[in-house]
Amino acid sequence: MSPTDIENIVKNVKDQPNAKLVEGRDLLLTEFNKTKELIIDLTRHLDAVGESYEVINEEIGKRTI
Repeated sequence: MSPTDIENIVKNVKDQPNAKLVEGRDLLLTEFNKTKELIIDLTRHLDAVGESYEVINEEIGKRTI
């Protein structure tokens, strides 16, 4: 199912058969969960990068005083 198919289902939800609605819902749920996990992983990565930056930056600060 393509993004265009999903858009068409959403635009004409009342006219869609149950099978299309279920297929679209399942696809969107899968996509939602994958996106959520990706955001969580990226947030953890960003936190780790920020912490590493602070450690290095603090050491540079100590050495340049």
